[in-house]
Amino acid sequence: MNRSASLLASALLVGLSVTACGGGDKSSSSGGDTASTTATPATNIAEAAPATAAPAAAAAPAADNVDTVSGAKFADFTGDATKGEAVFVQCKTCHVTDAGVNRIGPSLHAIVGRHSGVEPGYTYSPANKNSGITWTAEKLFQYLENPQRVVPGTKMAFAGIQDPQKRADLIAWLATQK
Repeated sequence: MNRSASLLASALLVGLSVTACGGGDKSSSSGGDTASTTATPATNIAEAAPATAAPAAAAAPAADNVDTVSGAKFADFTGDATKGEAVFVQCKTCHVTDAGVNRIGPSLHAIVGRHSGVEPGYTYSPANKNSGITWTAEKLFQYLENPQRVVPGTKMAFAGIQDPQKRADLIAWLATQK
């Protein structure tokens, strides 16, 4: 174990120990606040640990690159729009396909063929706005596999759709939303 990991592990153990010995269950205390006394020692130890640089993020594929991690190619699949509508259910928390209606994410109305970062009224991350991507079916296929890989720094907190057939189905359905 390297020195930074060792210090972090020690800080966590000390924090757990202090919490366990720091006055017990709050419901049995006499009203005193033990939270500030239990958090301070662990915080101080963690602050004393030397800062290490975070590993560099992998570079995003070029805007015109459509290679997927799995090696799947959009052209190898035939999307089924009916099945794609069912896949879209997981997207509905953040997106709709109504023109001009933005939610947590931008409207996906007419997304196929649109440039990234241009939906009026939506505040995009600089990473998305400046990506230079045109959302072709092939690029969407790549992006939906792992959004953070394709646009590092995107606000889209979604792990992706690993099944390439489901991605193709979703794109087929999105293509009908014009």
